[in-house]
Amino acid sequence: MNRVLIIAIFASAVSVLPSRAIAQEHGDRTYQDHGARTYNDATHRDKHEWNSREDEEWNRYRGEHHIRQRDFARTKRKQQEQYWKWRHEHPDERR
Repeated sequence: MNRVLIIAIFASAVSVLPSRAIAQEHGDRTYQDHGARTYNDATHRDKHEWNSREDEEWNRYRGEHHIRQRDFARTKRKQQEQYWKWRHEHPDERR
């Protein structure tokens, strides 16, 4: 069989497998393969689900603190801790 055909068959078989929410622990962060991210805030002993609202707040925080554009998941732990402290001081009005 042709290598390209074998690869195509394998790739199509893998793509129809059911997706499962598999969580991986990475320090204080939990990533799930379906796109939802949950962060453990050790200082405040609570969890935060990352969603579009949290993206908005992160962008607001970055603007106020003059932080270059960067995905929250790629920031250092200390910066994440500072952000969660700020979030607790600036709760959503919709919460």
